[in-house]
Amino acid sequence: MSRIAVYSTRICPYCVMAKRLLASKGAAYEDLLIDQDPALREEMQRRAPAARTVPQIFIGDTHVGGFDELAALDRAGELDELLAPYRDNQD
Repeated sequence: MSRIAVYSTRICPYCVMAKRLLASKGAAYEDLLIDQDPALREEMQRRAPAARTVPQIFIGDTHVGGFDELAALDRAGELDELLAPYRDNQD
């Protein structure tokens, strides 16, 4: 099963908010710091060619986009279903 990947930097407030939202939902994610590893920036740009900002969030193979898109999914009631396979508390 694919993972939740958050491409981020250490100083990005939107990255912090996205990771807090995912954590509040009990979703385990991998924090990929593109400011520490240029290969991760290249990987992010391969996966989301139009993306130039962080965070860039992937839930499995689905490119969600940034924090605004993640929060919009949550407000629409669609995020919980998308995250269900990735929650920490799964048996």
